Amino acid sequence: MADLPLVSGHPALDLVNSVQPRLPVAGRHEHLAAPDDLLRWARRAGLVDAAESRAVAAAWAGSPAGDRALTAVIQTREALSAVLTAVLSPAAPDGLALTGLTPDRLTPDLEYLSVTWAAAASRGRLAADPGGPAIARSSAGSSPALLIPDRVAHAAVDLLTQVDPAHLGSCPVDAGGCGWVFIDRSRNRSRRWCTMGACGALAKARRLTERRRAARVATSNSPNEGSG
Repeated sequence: MADLPLVSGHPALDLVNSVQPRLPVAGRHEHLAAPDDLLRWARRAGLVDAAESRAVAAAWAGSPAGDRALTAVIQTREALSAVLTAVLSPAAPDGLALTGLTPDRLTPDLEYLSVTWAAAASRGRLAADPGGPAIARSSAGSSPALLIPDRVAHAAVDLLTQVDPAHLGSCPVDAGGCGWVFIDRSRNRSRRWCTMGACGALAKARRLTERRRAARVATSNSPNEGSG
């Protein structure tokens, strides 16, 4: 978990990327394999601070609450991933929005996210914010046992309602990428890989190997090979 790259630009996308690769294939690695993994990920992703992390750990200790929280987060992750997969599909209709009217295939996943978010909102609260930029601030989640699933639900809805889908991209599977999703903030939307140090470098190395192999084959088939 300490080595899992958080490169998407949004905690909800970092959650989607907690499976490697982000593909329905055998042998993929699940980074959120246990409640402790989820707690460490939430801390790294900025969904909980140190004090909240300790409160969550205490609420989960010696009870099935951690397992339930993990199951809830993974279900939210997979529903969000299904929505994003449909939106990023080349077959998606022009102008497809993440909110409002959508194709029928998106409805069940959006409905699940809506219900999950509404339940999380019911456990939210307002707190006075003396000296802050506004009168009060909202806080997602008030129950330590459910704090991380609630924060995840709010992060998913924030992504769906605030991020322009035209700025979303995915590491290209057809070019050897992992399928991770990200917000492309490059000037001309030219980001292609999750990271150049990972999939980008591997793809570059594969292309170099293929060119060298092709060059060797061409040389061995040359009619002048071995003459002199």
